[in-house]
Amino acid sequence: MDERDILMGDGQGANGHRKPVQERSRKTYNLLLDTAGALLEEIGIERISAHVICQRAQVTAPAFYRYFDDKYAIIEALAERLITRQNEALKGWIAYYCDAGYHVIVSHVIDLLRERDTIASGQPGAAHIMRALRAVPRLSHIRLASHNHVTDLLAEMYQPYLPDIPEDTIRTRTRVAVEIAYSLDEMLSEESIDRDRVLQEADYIFRCMYYHPDYAEYLAKSGGEKQHRAPGA
Repeated sequence: MDERDILMGDGQGANGHRKPVQERSRKTYNLLLDTAGALLEEIGIERISAHVICQRAQVTAPAFYRYFDDKYAIIEALAERLITRQNEALKGWIAYYCDAGYHVIVSHVIDLLRERDTIASGQPGAAHIMRALRAVPRLSHIRLASHNHVTDLLAEMYQPYLPDIPEDTIRTRTRVAVEIAYSLDEMLSEESIDRDRVLQEADYIFRCMYYHPDYAEYLAKSGGEKQHRAPGA
């Protein structure tokens, strides 16, 4: 299953927007996305419309509706773009640190938080996109699918370091951490705030979660190295 399949979940999104195949069509598609993102930044989700997007992009209405059913469909596509970029960064981070040891992983969580913030900051309209994923019912499946996908990737990385901890316990705690991380993205996108200070505070919170008392007891014995679950455990 690829990234698009994960984000689409039950297929609702496939009915809302259609990605082009030809290079010329992709240019128009990306132009519409870029224009919609810029307009979200300028006027917000309430005032944006297919007409406004077409007018700014100098694209005809039929060209817009070839790819998007309505303004929510293009916001859905923008959300996919943002989430895919963040998830690719996560996969790169996991690939780099997954075998480095538990304590090393924990010490570099802040790098992942910074990378997520950099990606969100670089996408116009990110704050409005993230807000829409929570506020618009037809878009909620994208948010939930992404959050659960990220949770699964991270829990799978942690499990070999904590083989005596029940998998559902690791997943539940990871799911909570993921929800905090996405809330952090929204906070940093919506407020003028000392980003480095916020990220440092968030790093402390995540460290506390990574060293939950029952984790800490086990890690003290293992030294934070990968372990193998006993047969039948």
